[in-house]
Amino acid sequence: MTEQDIIAEAEHLERQIADADRELRQALQPQLSQILARLESAGAQVPQRLRRLEACLTDEAVEARFDNLPV
Repeated sequence: MTEQDIIAEAEHLERQIADADRELRQALQPQLSQILARLESAGAQVPQRLRRLEACLTDEAVEARFDNLPV
């Protein structure tokens, strides 16, 4: 798979995440992280918008864990 193929896959996933509800966004987060890791290992420059999206999804996952803690 070429660098351009991986970027196209990441952009497709980015569009899916944009249209998804919170639950699906969380389900897609590991897939996005894997794609970005593949880009990095291929020596490609990961677009900042994809890094920001990954960070946002990670923050949402952490927040969701705390939402379920009893007080």
